[in-house]
Amino acid sequence: METSSADKTCAWALKHELEREYHDKEWGVPVYDDQILFEFITLEGAQAGLSWITILKKREGYRAAFDDYDLNKLAEFNEDNVPHIIEHFDVVKHKGKIASVYSNARATLELQREFGSLSNALWQFVDNKVVDNPWTEMSQVPASTEQSKAMSKFLKKRGFKFVGETICYAFMQATGMVNDHVQGCPRK
Repeated sequence: METSSADKTCAWALKHELEREYHDKEWGVPVYDDQILFEFITLEGAQAGLSWITILKKREGYRAAFDDYDLNKLAEFNEDNVPHIIEHFDVVKHKGKIASVYSNARATLELQREFGSLSNALWQFVDNKVVDNPWTEMSQVPASTEQSKAMSKFLKKRGFKFVGETICYAFMQATGMVNDHVQGCPRK
């Protein structure tokens, strides 16, 4: 995909059309819907060690495999369902990452009971408002922050898996808790 020198779109989104579309329509847009937040917890955890384009290409497979992220349905399953998912759906074939969707669903239901919503539980790490960062180049964007470290610790303590501090920061970026679009990006 060719871009003009005036195009200041975040560099990571220029390699593939799916990345560009995701960047332009979703990345950094504040999300408060628990089902969508859970989808991003799942996708960001699945992405660990892989490229984001790999996950974007499998996104529909994840939605099909995990009942469009219906938390009540997912909470009923456990690791016994993992072979079925591996065999029948286009997802990352990592047993631990797949099993984590079920345990994370159960942990999410507990958070909803405790905080009223997953959104309330997670947005507290940015004081319920978007952190608008002043980056001019992608090289300035950190891999983690104190907030993502705190979120990671919080989630792990409550039984979540695949929620390290870097994964949590990517989650915060994806769901608009932080705005890491670079200065001059049309989405800033």
